Amino acid sequence: MTGRILVILPTYNEVGNLLDVITRLRAAADFVDVLIVDDNSPDGTGAMADALVDSQTFVLHRSQKLGLGPAYMAGFAWGLAQGYASFVEMDADGSHQPEELARLLAAAEGNDLVLGTRWMPGGSVVNWPLRRRLISKFGTRYASIALDLPWNDLTSGYRVLSRQLIEDIFKSNLSTVGYGFQIEIVRIADECHRKIIQVPITFIERAAGVSKMSRKIIFEAWFKTTSWGVKRVFNRR
Repeated sequence: MTGRILVILPTYNEVGNLLDVITRLRAAADFVDVLIVDDNSPDGTGAMADALVDSQTFVLHRSQKLGLGPAYMAGFAWGLAQGYASFVEMDADGSHQPEELARLLAAAEGNDLVLGTRWMPGGSVVNWPLRRRLISKFGTRYASIALDLPWNDLTSGYRVLSRQLIEDIFKSNLSTVGYGFQIEIVRIADECHRKIIQVPITFIERAAGVSKMSRKIIFEAWFKTTSWGVKRVFNRR
């Protein structure tokens, strides 16, 4: 790929995972830069992030836990100001495999949004209970139907975005904070006629720490998706 690449890692209480993720990232893709966006984690993640700072690793500290969407937007703004050409979303809990990043970046050639996809041939989920599988599959299927989007994993958090798409996102009126943010990005990319591609990934459940998924996050994603879907139907009429 041409241009500098920034991997954004939002963190909240990931002291048990962060070092391993950074180490594996460096081994798998030593040409990328990394921005850790920490929401004032009480477990010491922020201090660990500071200790990892070097010429390719940076830290953005925020004063409180404000949600996944705002964390990524803060990282996007920082990266735009620094002149990066491509942006990678990746979880800091080890569920997204750094060893697969090269495939996602290769797919980004000529595309604006690469969706690392669990629910397609070649994709898989490891160590997830049935409940989580059903929530994820139902959520992305519901969003696909409501928004008339053909991709298989709209809630995936492992993806590559072009600078042009990031600029589109900042021009849009984003309204989500939790995992609905991922659905909203795909919706914006589609509305802006950006090129989107999906590639299979292996998602492995975290080995340490606690998932940030909650009923509130699930409800926000469902409510917003339903609202967008209703607006889409009425606009067509």
